[in-house]
Amino acid sequence: MLNSDPVHQSESMPPHPSTSGSKAEAYEFLIFDLDGTLSDPAVGVLRSINYSLQYFGYPLIDEDAISACIGPPIEQTFARLSDSTSQAHVAALVARYRECYADVGYAENELYPGVRDALETLVQRGLKLGVCTSKRADFAERILSMFELRKHFNFVSGGEDGKSKSSHLRDLLTSGRAPRSAVMIGDRAIDILAGRENGLRTIGVLWGHGSEAELRGANAHRLLHEPTELQGLADG
Repeated sequence: MLNSDPVHQSESMPPHPSTSGSKAEAYEFLIFDLDGTLSDPAVGVLRSINYSLQYFGYPLIDEDAISACIGPPIEQTFARLSDSTSQAHVAALVARYRECYADVGYAENELYPGVRDALETLVQRGLKLGVCTSKRADFAERILSMFELRKHFNFVSGGEDGKSKSSHLRDLLTSGRAPRSAVMIGDRAIDILAGRENGLRTIGVLWGHGSEAELRGANAHRLLHEPTELQGLADG
């Protein structure tokens, strides 16, 4: 299996996150990752990556390697898979990937059971929601619209240029689109580290593509085991 991005720890951060049963401060604004947090894109991402790799003559990846590819910006994934330092070549790989993804890949996606009801409950309880994803914004919009979830989110912000998720999240905060009291929720270390680097509380979810060890290593403030537990965030 391909290795995911390394996790960096800070000695000032607590080593053990609280569980979903621990009481916390009230939440008002939740920022969700998309892939591996709200829905599982594995089938479409795998098909689209292999479509591009095959076109350029690279070995295809197996199903058990896909989790490492879900979370980081797609540019980073193709740079790693191709072992290329050429920005032009990586851009060509990404363009071919998106050709397939835009056609069928985005729709080969499954909403995690319990997510729909949880989002509806959170909105009904007065929480505001946003999406911050490494995926291009137009793809994220199409996926959320396909699942009829777009109406629940104040914004859907996607990664357009391969920059880090931490920088992406920082832009949301400095522009005022998201408040600094927001909470970042995701299934990979990249989500947790982005939140912590920007001074946000963080919640790791264990139904996606990151392991518990990965999320604990990134020092998530809290872990959730099932999507139904999202509803409890309305109570803090």
